[in-house]
Amino acid sequence: MKISSEEEMINCGREFAKTVKAPQVIELIGDVGAGKTTFVRGLAEGLGIKTPVTSPSFTISKEYAYDGGRLVHYDFYRLPDPGLMAEDLDEAISDPHAIVLVEWANSVENILPANTKRIEIKYNDDGTREVTL
Repeated sequence: MKISSEEEMINCGREFAKTVKAPQVIELIGDVGAGKTTFVRGLAEGLGIKTPVTSPSFTISKEYAYDGGRLVHYDFYRLPDPGLMAEDLDEAISDPHAIVLVEWANSVENILPANTKRIEIKYNDDGTREVTL
């Protein structure tokens, strides 16, 4: 689907929230600035999360509670070797009440379950994004 604005990306995440249930692991694929965190903001809103969602680029992970579960958002961009964060990710994946989002999953792809959903966001030359769910 073609996305032309930040609000459309948020709405895409909100709509996706209607289809996802814990436990679920989702890999977010896209270049820096593609709109992955904006999509996650919409997903969080769709789950009823009121806490502002920000990129976990510097903290590696962020967690948000929602009614009946938790949303855990990882960003492994700066970690070619995840170290102890791999154990943290494995724990989150094992939680039956967690929706786990993983950006830059190359260093942890051996941990991700076979049923991981993949969402790809491509930045187009005209400023739009192409989202493949």
